[in-house]
Amino acid sequence: MPQFLGKARFREDSDLPEGGLIAELEKIVGAEHVLHSEADIMLYSSDASIFPGVPPCCVVLPDSSAQVSAVVKLCNKQGIPFVGRGSGTNISGGAIPPESGVVVAFSRMNRILEIDTAGQRAVVEPGVINLDLKNALEPLGYTFVPDPASHQVSTIGGNAAENAGGPHCLKYGITTNHVLGLELVLPSGEIAHLGGEANDYPGYDLTALCVGAEGTLGLATRLTVRITRLPEETRTMLAVFDSIVDAASAVSSIIAAGIIPATLEIMDRNTIMVVEAKHSFGYPSRAEAVLMIELDGLKEELNRTSPGVVEVCRSHRALDIKTAATQEESALLWAGRRGAFGAVARLKPDCYIMDGTVPRQKLPEVLAEVNDICSRHRLTVCNVFHAGDGNLHPLIVFDSSDEDEKGRVLRAGIEILEVCIRVGGSITGEHGVGIEKQNEMAMLFSPDDLAIMRMPKEAMDPKDICNPRKIFPLLVRGV
Repeated sequence: MPQFLGKARFREDSDLPEGGLIAELEKIVGAEHVLHSEADIMLYSSDASIFPGVPPCCVVLPDSSAQVSAVVKLCNKQGIPFVGRGSGTNISGGAIPPESGVVVAFSRMNRILEIDTAGQRAVVEPGVINLDLKNALEPLGYTFVPDPASHQVSTIGGNAAENAGGPHCLKYGITTNHVLGLELVLPSGEIAHLGGEANDYPGYDLTALCVGAEGTLGLATRLTVRITRLPEETRTMLAVFDSIVDAASAVSSIIAAGIIPATLEIMDRNTIMVVEAKHSFGYPSRAEAVLMIELDGLKEELNRTSPGVVEVCRSHRALDIKTAATQEESALLWAGRRGAFGAVARLKPDCYIMDGTVPRQKLPEVLAEVNDICSRHRLTVCNVFHAGDGNLHPLIVFDSSDEDEKGRVLRAGIEILEVCIRVGGSITGEHGVGIEKQNEMAMLFSPDDLAIMRMPKEAMDPKDICNPRKIFPLLVRGV
């Protein structure tokens, strides 16, 4: 596991003491918006991952792009690391300081600046909550499609930094497909405008470069996002299987039949049992796996495709297939799926939420290996994942106070990623690399590959102060 420096890094020729840093930041954003008590900085030393950071020197809460720019210029001048942060829901350690420095928290920059239904776009600040934007768009007949499981609390800025997906990315694409432009404060403190309202711009696609860069190339202070018309009709179906292999095989067959659902989500027996124990969502207790299928589009289209989905599921030995009769019934089924991560806390106090992607036709093979790996390491795993795009999320539960069990969890995680790579997949689908998988990047990419990837970071952030020591392998594992 990575280890981190314990105090702020300043330029050798810096004439600014740590107390002076806080005073200068207070001049920029106001004293009430610079947090530096022991309690405050401890709160910002971790995120939703199981990996530790270090307490920052302070936390700054800017209210405008100009304030963010001034904060970053000060950090750049003094060689002080800084990290952007939204709601702290990141699972790969991307939102925590690897070195004590400045956390730039965007909770005050949470305004929806513009909604343009004619142009099918919205302009938002990075601290806007994903679900808040959806709720603002729904009365207008529109939505913002990316919908990670954390959409009730995660921010649009964080979604863009990690290139988040969610259940609907199968049909509609991940966040990068829905970000048209960025206002970006560069590591120098200068403000750049990338992309915009048009569908395409000449030159390099720097917007796409920065979406998914995990906040290492700059801090987004304004995002222009694509909004999508709500479908005429949506149908939620639940197929019950006595084998997770059959459920996974049905996924590839549905798509091979020419049917592209909005979502294809699988939960295994362990997940079903713990979700039902917390709330009665209507998942059958006898199931070894359930496949949630959501179809959307024109009513006539759904009348044509729904029978095809039923036929495919039956051909893969589905025990039962039902369609939600009302919006309330559909919402209840989705509440269970979205609540799976929280429900596993009933099993043990900690959970390692993994994230790997494989070709969907390899799902049956990989799921068997995931379960075998966890069994061999004497671990309990709940499998819940975006099956349509092969995005696996094994939830390995453990007790972090048990060092032996914690070690077994981390070793199992590496083995699972090795399986994903072996079958042609990736070590992340939507959670990012952060500090969690930076050493595992060398398992997937050659030294030449990694050298090319480092070039934008070295060009845009030569001092390595913008969310430093993330994504790329460290020289020595565990350092």
